[in-house]
Amino acid sequence: MEDKKNHELQSAYNEKGEAISPILPNNVKNFLIDIDGTVCDDIPNEEPERMLTTLPYPDALKILNKWYDEGHIITFFTSRTEEHREVTEKWLHKHSFKYHALLMGKPRGGNYHWIDNHIVKATRFKGKFTDLVVENHGIEVFKD
Repeated sequence: MEDKKNHELQSAYNEKGEAISPILPNNVKNFLIDIDGTVCDDIPNEEPERMLTTLPYPDALKILNKWYDEGHIITFFTSRTEEHREVTEKWLHKHSFKYHALLMGKPRGGNYHWIDNHIVKATRFKGKFTDLVVENHGIEVFKD
């Protein structure tokens, strides 16, 4: 489903003028979206027969497709295993989710701590998709 609208990577440089990994334009967000418990009911890998019959959360479908249409990158990042890729892709297409990529095998168990050299913004899903708003909260950081 790849649509490269506004996804041209831009050159980036460190403080010494050396090339580093390229970045997206500032107006493009790179969304990593969980599936189970976020865009549909939480279905464990141990019950794959439910994966094709669950219904998406309507607000998730609407907002994610809106973000896609606005030019943002939508990547589903799921704890489902590679053996569930085909049923997962079929479900996403059946319900008309627009997306760019599907990453399987996210570690299970929650309590995620993402450490990266790029800006990472985490948003915890709490039952309803809406447009995002800016709020300030305390975060854990590495001490100098």
